[in-house]
Amino acid sequence: MYERSSVAELAGLLRRELDRYSPGEKLPSSRALVERHRVSPVTVSRALARLAAEGLVVTRPGAGAFRAAPHPAAAPAGDTSWQEVALSADGAADLVPRSVDASGVLASLAGPPPGVIEFNGGYLHPSMQPERAMAAALSRAGRRPGAWGRPPMEGLPELREWFARGIGGTVTAAEVLVTAGGQAALTTALRALAPPGAPVLVESPTYPGMLAIAHASGLRPVPVPVDADGVRPGLLAEAFRASGARVFVSQPLFQNPTGAVLAPHRRAEVLGIARAAGAFVIEDDFARRMVHEDAGPLPSPLAADDPDGVVVHVASLTKATSPSFRVSALAARGPVLERLRAIQVVDTFFVPRPLQEAALELVGSPAWPRHLRAVSAELRARREAMTAALRGGLPEFAPAHVPSGGYHLWPRLPDGTDEAALAAAALRAGVAVAPGRPYFSAEPPAPHLRLSFAAVAGTAEITEGVRRLGTAWRETRG
Repeated sequence: MYERSSVAELAGLLRRELDRYSPGEKLPSSRALVERHRVSPVTVSRALARLAAEGLVVTRPGAGAFRAAPHPAAAPAGDTSWQEVALSADGAADLVPRSVDASGVLASLAGPPPGVIEFNGGYLHPSMQPERAMAAALSRAGRRPGAWGRPPMEGLPELREWFARGIGGTVTAAEVLVTAGGQAALTTALRALAPPGAPVLVESPTYPGMLAIAHASGLRPVPVPVDADGVRPGLLAEAFRASGARVFVSQPLFQNPTGAVLAPHRRAEVLGIARAAGAFVIEDDFARRMVHEDAGPLPSPLAADDPDGVVVHVASLTKATSPSFRVSALAARGPVLERLRAIQVVDTFFVPRPLQEAALELVGSPAWPRHLRAVSAELRARREAMTAALRGGLPEFAPAHVPSGGYHLWPRLPDGTDEAALAAAALRAGVAVAPGRPYFSAEPPAPHLRLSFAAVAGTAEITEGVRRLGTAWRETRG
């Protein structure tokens, strides 16, 4: 059972038992709760913290936990219906509506109900996260001289240097900004490079979070199809000509959701097409540290081969660590760097210094390469388990392309499949999946699912999840 499920279950038990106590009466000690419910002290502490956040208990250091006084009667609900008029009138002059469908993003962020296997997750399962190494890094970072002071606006010089070395080529620390996660970096880049109402070229299919950023910024996503070798250069050139766009967002390495890697013969062509159009390429290099054990040497980032400042590069530590370890980088050269910096400072000021110091401690420790090797081996094992389970028990969903990096598969479903109905049936069967529709900015050419193997507990759960998905598939087929 996951720790988070244990916390939720214990909090539920304690919530139901509160009626036994009068307001102000002391609850059993943490030690007694550990023994009674056979859980860890950490679980007890988190469950009590949850009840304290709900205002049901009061915790006093050194004294214990006590039942809180009853809540006062809730005030009558206000009337917010006026906002429908205000929000609609405010957007009447927008060239592109800024209403945002965040369902595709929420699918990978929200945890499923207890007992449901998470095939729609976007982060490593807790068992794969370097929790001890991160905790040790954060502890060491907090004791560094000046760790709680204001950092340089662009980020700590040593961390910028580390990101620059990872990009390679002639990229220097002076061309790197430290940002608060890949999503924030993409938001800054799109806002810097495209005015509201402008077209922006996107891969098709692509990451729903990027489409949500574009819509929230009033931009108009224009799809460019991807095949097994990445974006198709001929269609990219045609999209630039037809739309007049000055920005193309790309994931050249283990693209989300297809897993495609931009082929060597297309790399220079893509940069040349963008340069000829007077356009920028935003390179979202999100999966470089999610490479599988059998992948072989990786191609360098596009930014490493770009002396002319065409590429604005985004790199992040989050995917390979924890969803809460939100440290990333923007790299660019030329006048655009100052614009990126200005927008980031206005939006967020800076990434908290303790988190930057912790990132430095983590990537400089012996635990970091060990962690990356362990993740690489585990992701390969999980990919092979899911591929084998699909081919053996659900051959209709066997993917045509099996990537050697990233954390998901992208099977095309039989024509006529109702993705929404299948996802609903899967959830009833006890497995959460991500329908393909949110990954397309226009009408999708076929139904798909994105099946993640990173957020589950292990290979046994993958096999069971595919079995449950098969049950849902048979239900929807009648």
